Amino acid sequence: MRFVLRRLGFFVVTLWAAITLNFFIPRLMPGNPAEAMMARYHGRINPQALHALEIAFGVKAHQSLISEYFDYLGNVFRGRFGISLTFFPDPVMHDVLQALPWTLVLVGVTTVLAFFLGTLIGLVGAWRRGGLMDSAMPPIFVITSAFPYFWIAGIAIWLFSLKLGWLPHGGGYDPIDTPAWTWHFAHDAFVHSILPALTILVTAIGGWILTMRNNTISVLTEDYIRMARAKGLSPQRIMWTYAGRNAILPNLTGFAMSLGFVVAGAILVEYVFNYPGVGYMFLSSVTNEDYALMQGLFLLIVVAVLTAILAADVATAFLDPRTRDVR
Repeated sequence: MRFVLRRLGFFVVTLWAAITLNFFIPRLMPGNPAEAMMARYHGRINPQALHALEIAFGVKAHQSLISEYFDYLGNVFRGRFGISLTFFPDPVMHDVLQALPWTLVLVGVTTVLAFFLGTLIGLVGAWRRGGLMDSAMPPIFVITSAFPYFWIAGIAIWLFSLKLGWLPHGGGYDPIDTPAWTWHFAHDAFVHSILPALTILVTAIGGWILTMRNNTISVLTEDYIRMARAKGLSPQRIMWTYAGRNAILPNLTGFAMSLGFVVAGAILVEYVFNYPGVGYMFLSSVTNEDYALMQGLFLLIVVAVLTAILAADVATAFLDPRTRDVR
């Protein structure tokens, strides 16, 4: 309990620091969202229209910075991040909640799948060193993980979409379809997600294979593994219960951070495939200088990463009680 409370304290302090930076950094820059919107029309907006835009974007010219900061904290906890410049006049949270499910399904599922497949291949390969799996699969996937996302994505589009015509080359669904909770739309979205999911899986799995293999090889030299073998325990039990459980511990934090960054999306993959996820939205917000949308997405990513790391710390403490002995 003391360990968990300490981690919760770090979580709260870090989140507060991130929210504070998220408030001050855009305000240190010249201009405001209303003036950025006016720049799109080359300044051809009368003062009354500019004042109306400032009200819509929540710009309070005569309010003190401290008072504005506390108003901002209240709006953050209510989920109010302002009006999006890119998707004007939609609220930021409305647009984020529309893009978030696409990224969670695509990047979330492929990240979890890459971790579990990579961990399994790395564990079995290390246990049977010199065998077929250890000789072939880790080198292949480690090489593929060194290639950039966009290069693998381009090859996948050329081969499976343009050359063979098996899969669509971009988008989240057919433009003639209307998003709805139907089997037809779910099948259409699944078909459109195959190529970007394959790209993420191929480029992500190699790292998990290599780290799990190296961790397992180190664990197999420990005395408790020799003791387990001397006691006559079955090889399967030693591999899963003794070697696997301890070898996976260093990977948990990395996996948690990967899950946290799922919310950010695979920006290059979503951009290449024109996929309607958070990563593509983040890139659009940077291109359009949409600070309100960038702020909302930044805080969403921070909360996701901190939550994932907290969960990893708790899981590590459960699997390895030695980590709880923090003075």
